[in-house]
Amino acid sequence: MTLKEITAKVLGMDANKINGKTSRESTSEWDSFNHLLLVSEIEKEFDIKLKMDEVNTIKTFADLEKILRTHGK
Repeated sequence: MTLKEITAKVLGMDANKINGKTSRESTSEWDSFNHLLLVSEIEKEFDIKLKMDEVNTIKTFADLEKILRTHGK
């Protein structure tokens, strides 16, 4: 699965509506529970372990993309 597909699945959204500006503030489905679920699914799919400070900095889909790049994914 791609990052966008995982995000869409966890948030129950259409993947075509997700872009770099999709954020926790503008997306009611992106609550604290789904935030942790999203992190868990990303860790499993991409075989990485995010640090708590990384998890706490995620505010937008673009942040997720940036973190994956820092992990070489």
